[in-house]
Amino acid sequence: MDAAFTTEQSEIRRTLGGLLSKGVPTGPPGRGGGHSTADAGPGYDPALWARLAGGPGLPGLALDERYGGAGCGTTELALAFEEIGRALVPLPLFATSALAAPLITALGTEPQRSALLPRIADGSLTAALCVPGAALATALALTRGDPDGAWAGGGRAGGVQARPDGRGGWRLYGEAEQVLDGHSAGLLLVAAHTGGFTRGRTLLFLVRCRDGRGGDGRRRDTGGRDADGGAADGPQAGGREARGGDTGGREARRGDTGGREARCEDTGGREARGLRRTRWTALDDTRPQARVQLRDTPAELLGDDPGADVPAALAATGRTAAALLAAEAAGAASAALDRTVEHAKGREQFGRPIGSFQAVKHRLADLYVCVQAARSAAYYAAWDPREGVLALAQCLEALRTVAGEAIQLHGGIGFTWEHDAHLYFKRAASDELLFGPVHRLRAHAAEAVGLFTPADRLDPAGPAERPGPAERLGSAGSEDPDDSADPRAPADAGPAVPARGSRTGPGTAPGPAPGSREAAGV
Repeated sequence: MDAAFTTEQSEIRRTLGGLLSKGVPTGPPGRGGGHSTADAGPGYDPALWARLAGGPGLPGLALDERYGGAGCGTTELALAFEEIGRALVPLPLFATSALAAPLITALGTEPQRSALLPRIADGSLTAALCVPGAALATALALTRGDPDGAWAGGGRAGGVQARPDGRGGWRLYGEAEQVLDGHSAGLLLVAAHTGGFTRGRTLLFLVRCRDGRGGDGRRRDTGGRDADGGAADGPQAGGREARGGDTGGREARRGDTGGREARCEDTGGREARGLRRTRWTALDDTRPQARVQLRDTPAELLGDDPGADVPAALAATGRTAAALLAAEAAGAASAALDRTVEHAKGREQFGRPIGSFQAVKHRLADLYVCVQAARSAAYYAAWDPREGVLALAQCLEALRTVAGEAIQLHGGIGFTWEHDAHLYFKRAASDELLFGPVHRLRAHAAEAVGLFTPADRLDPAGPAERPGPAERLGSAGSEDPDDSADPRAPADAGPAVPARGSRTGPGTAPGPAPGSREAAGV
């Protein structure tokens, strides 16, 4: 096997690295110019997104060529994510190309794929996956498996519920609390529960966020008012809500400082009926999040099979998404380490660079090993996405370690808002809250491969046909002196060998201890 990158893959890295390093500041748009995150429009630079879509064709890198994509695989897309993580530039690439596009490809009908995927490939349409509550990691089967889709609401109150409208369409009611790029996406893939409580199931629905002929990204804020000029009847501008007549209290869910209402005009159409989107003030400004509320919102079933196994499709998408997130985290960790090394080489103390001190050298060397191990895991997961969950755990842990050490080694400047070190630390913390934490990722991966499953459950013969330790070693009260013999061994095989970890030790037969009364024949 040749583990080296091909010429095309190396060119993808070089091209994206060059585009993202030319005049693109780290962090969200508006940073450094005195503007808050809420005033940064969609949360990313539309001009940069257009350049990446028109030049290297980034959104359609892994899409089939018949839909306008480049026809590449997960490895090429992972290399792109590594460069994006290195630059730490907010883009709707993960929500669109890593979550929505694979689900449309896997479950959508041919007319749906033909209508949506070419627009995703050319960058004119962005999409987001909506799952109820904070269940994104569960829905993607990253931290635990849930083949029944109970995270979608289970037919009870909460979650998102779907019902037929009697005309071949569907109506959705409910809300999703943490939707990546949900405030700016032109298309929402909503996981909803349908069929009632006794025959319930989880399906995916398409919600087109503009009921006119609009695009998806050029939004003009209306200051908390609806597109038709009327006052908003939900959360007001600035994230205030009228709860029980109180119009001055800010919502304090998850320690949030208030969200900016995203009911905005689009240059080509109004927001879909019953759809309300609020952008949160998130911990990590480079990965925007939103709350999506659906109030009798018209929707279209993704695909034509009401019995489709949506949890299995989400789990398959989650494995690939984990590999891409691992590459992104590895790129961010590498960039944080590079910045720290440059600072250590230029910052002088006691007449010499601090990087020349042995204590600093050792810490940087440990970080280098951590980053290289994470990068190796990310590359392997890109080659085999089944290992994506383990690679994600490795890379998130590396990013958290490197980001924390970067703040420490930068000294006083590392703790300030003016420096970019805090952006890497927030990305590490935010990704662990969204897709982890690390110990749950590893526990689920171990459970999936049966690492801690008892041996009798793994034996194809079954526990009824496999003798246990007491049967192999014999029991004190057994009436049959031959009970200690393994029934699967030949007659002249000798005494049975105890299981590994027994008191008699591996490779020895049970017998009297040396020097005992039994050994002396007493």
